[in-house]
Amino acid sequence: MTDKTADTGINERIATRVRGLRTGLGLTLDALAARSGVSRSALSQIERAQTSATAVVLDRLAVGLGVTLSSLFEPAEGRAAPAPLVRRAEQLLWRDPGSGYLRRSVSPPNVTSPVRIVEVEFPPGARVAYEAGARDPIVHQQIWMLDGSIAFTHGETTWRLEAGDCLAVRLDAPTAFRNPTRKPARYAVVVACEVAVRR
Repeated sequence: MTDKTADTGINERIATRVRGLRTGLGLTLDALAARSGVSRSALSQIERAQTSATAVVLDRLAVGLGVTLSSLFEPAEGRAAPAPLVRRAEQLLWRDPGSGYLRRSVSPPNVTSPVRIVEVEFPPGARVAYEAGARDPIVHQQIWMLDGSIAFTHGETTWRLEAGDCLAVRLDAPTAFRNPTRKPARYAVVVACEVAVRR
């Protein structure tokens, strides 16, 4: 994966989604800050597209909004019906400013489905830790290693995943991804919600 097809308006897209989801739930900035653990000032900057939030911060916001992390990368819904097909060249790329991992949104955007697929390229030595435990809605995740190796921690259990391995977990405990090697790792993440994601 490369950054050549990255969406230059990704911060604006995230800003629009977070603001739309927050107002749709009738939450003030202060209320979402309290629910997510993200400061009001940071939240205000994110909603004005004045900062590049890390994956960890976006995950906290997603939990506070009751949606999946993937949903924050969805474009604003338009009048046209969502297309069931998205070509690889059209798939949104985003680089986490914290860890440097590159995330590709594989699933067609705004399609009504409880399932989302993401492809990740994880740099050597990188680590990302998500602090959230139980989520509403209930979220299931499967990690399918495509190349390289990572260590994935769920709660107090850590698995070393090699190419071809697939691990299924319920996101009900803190998780962490780590690449302990000197080579990039690449994996697919399939996320499914037991109930429809709020729009």
